[in-house]
Amino acid sequence: MLHMADETLDALTLDETADGGWKRSGLRPEQLAWGVPSPERTYWPARLAVLAAIVLYLFLPARLVPGPRWVLPALEGAVLLVLTTFTPHSTMQQSTVRRKLAIVLVAIVTIANLINLGLLVYELLHGRISNGRELIFSSIAVWLTNVIVFGLWYWELDRGGPAARHRPDHRQPDFLFPQMNAPGSSTADWGPGFIDYLYVSFTNATAFSPTDTMPLTPMAKALMTIQSGASLLTVALVAARAVNILS
Repeated sequence: MLHMADETLDALTLDETADGGWKRSGLRPEQLAWGVPSPERTYWPARLAVLAAIVLYLFLPARLVPGPRWVLPALEGAVLLVLTTFTPHSTMQQSTVRRKLAIVLVAIVTIANLINLGLLVYELLHGRISNGRELIFSSIAVWLTNVIVFGLWYWELDRGGPAARHRPDHRQPDFLFPQMNAPGSSTADWGPGFIDYLYVSFTNATAFSPTDTMPLTPMAKALMTIQSGASLLTVALVAARAVNILS
């Protein structure tokens, strides 16, 4: 029986003259879940996502902003400027400083958004927001920032980060993407980019649970749980109340 299984797997190994998919990867199908080195990618999509989060913060009502409005955007902007100016722009380049700064930046944006959500819920429960449009716009800004910031967390978490994912000795995946479990569905050197993690974040925030990409590690599951909870609170409590005010 084991001999037959080995023969079956051997039949599924590469055909270097074939086009695309696992046939060009040189890997057996069961190995694909661990991934192969992905093409060189850029950090710019992630940095633009941080910039979008800063802009969303600036449009929040004053009652949802703790302290002077300029403090957090200035701090986030300063870290982003350092990342953009002095650290690599390519995921092929290793940089311990970049990773530490990136995690600090994402943590700042996360804490700020959770505070915004807390203030939004507080103001709502105390009846201090009677303008339905203000409530709708505030909840949209908080929800979109939630999607952005957790997309950034997933991007920095998976297999040790965007740079570590290129190394052959990277650790096990934190997420199981469909391409990793469906041989032939992508090119041999496929690897998740920032848009893939942003999509995971968006679907988790809308469905309140994983959809086509599964979390594999405790940290990935914890992050997705926190995101789902924050998203559910925003939609179920805040947005529902806004609709009630407008109706």
